[in-house]
Amino acid sequence: MTSALPPITWPDAAREAAFRRWITPLAQARQLDLASLAPASADASFRRYLRLTGAGGRSFIVMDAPPPQEQVGPFVDLAGRIRAAGLHAPEVMAVDAEHGFVLLADLGDRLYLRALQNAGPAEADRLMRSALGALVQFAQRLDGSGLPLYDDALLRRELALFPEWCVGREYGLSWTPAQTATWQRVCDGLVASALAQPQVPVHRDWMPRNLMLAEPNPGILDFQDAVRGPVTYDIASLLRDAFLSWDEAQEIDWAARWWQQARAAGILGEHAMAADFGETWRALEWMGLQRHLKVLGIFCRLKHRDGKAAYSADLPRFFGYVTKVALRYRDLKPLVALIEPMTGALTTTAFSMR
Repeated sequence: MTSALPPITWPDAAREAAFRRWITPLAQARQLDLASLAPASADASFRRYLRLTGAGGRSFIVMDAPPPQEQVGPFVDLAGRIRAAGLHAPEVMAVDAEHGFVLLADLGDRLYLRALQNAGPAEADRLMRSALGALVQFAQRLDGSGLPLYDDALLRRELALFPEWCVGREYGLSWTPAQTATWQRVCDGLVASALAQPQVPVHRDWMPRNLMLAEPNPGILDFQDAVRGPVTYDIASLLRDAFLSWDEAQEIDWAARWWQQARAAGILGEHAMAADFGETWRALEWMGLQRHLKVLGIFCRLKHRDGKAAYSADLPRFFGYVTKVALRYRDLKPLVALIEPMTGALTTTAFSMR
C-alpha cells in the first residue's frame, strides 16, 4: 500500500484536495491501493470515472461528478432501485454527495458495444436477448415512485435542441416562419404519440455503450437520468443506437421479442399496443425519431459548447434514422424537406450496419 497518487489532472487544487480528504481514509479502511488509481472512462457529461484496485486484486470505480454541473444523489438512488428490482447495477460502497464522489464496485471493462461490434450473428442475438429481457424487467419491477415525468415540457425541450444546435449552430441555417410551423406540427405529433403510450420507468439511455458483459448479464450503467415515460423509449434506444446500426429485419425481430415479453409482463396494459405489434412498431419508430432529433442537437452542442467534436462524426447515422422514419409516415414527411439542406440527397443506407 502507498498513499502516493498518480498524476491525474484535476480542474483545480480545491477539488483535488477534497478528493484526497475523502479517498485517503477509505483507502485505509478498504485496503485500496491509491498508486493504482488511473482513468477508466469519461462520458458526454461532466462526469468521469477512475479505477483502482484493492485487496486481492479486486477492482473499484470512483465516479468524479463535480457539482453544480452534476449531482450524485439520483445515481445513488437509482442504483439501489435497480438492484432491488433484481438487476445488475454497480454496488455503491461510499458517497461524498457534497463534493460529488462515489466509490463503486467495478463491473469491468467489457462493453456491450465492443462485444456486439465483434460478435457473429448467434452471439449478437444472445447478447441482445439478454438486454431485452433485462429491459422488460426494468420497466416491470423498478420502483418508479417519485421519478421525474417524461412529460410534454421535457419532450419539447429535448426537441428544441435540434433547431438551436444542429440547424442553427452546426449548419448556420435559419428557418422561415413556414418552416418553423412545419417543425412545430411534427413536434406536436411526436409528443402526442409519446404521451399516448403506457408510461413506465425509463432508463433514458439504454444502449450498448451503457451495458456491460457481466454476471448476471447485463451490467447496467448511466441510469441517473431515469424518468417515468413512454414504454418504447428504451427499446428504441437499444435498436437504433448512436454507435451501432442493424438492418431493419433484425430490428423488427428483436422488437417483436421485446413486445411479446412486455405483453406477458403486463407493462403494455390494455393499450392498443398490447394487441397489435404494428401499433407498437409505429410508436417505437416515432419515439425513436424524437430521440434521434434530440441526439442530433446534443451532439452538435457537445461540439460547439463543450469542445467535444468527436460525437459529430455520427451525425450522418442519425440523419439516416430520421430520414428513413420521416419518409415512411405521411404526417412526418414534411420533416424531410427541413433536413435536406443539411443532408443533401441522403439515402437511408448512408450509414453502415455495425
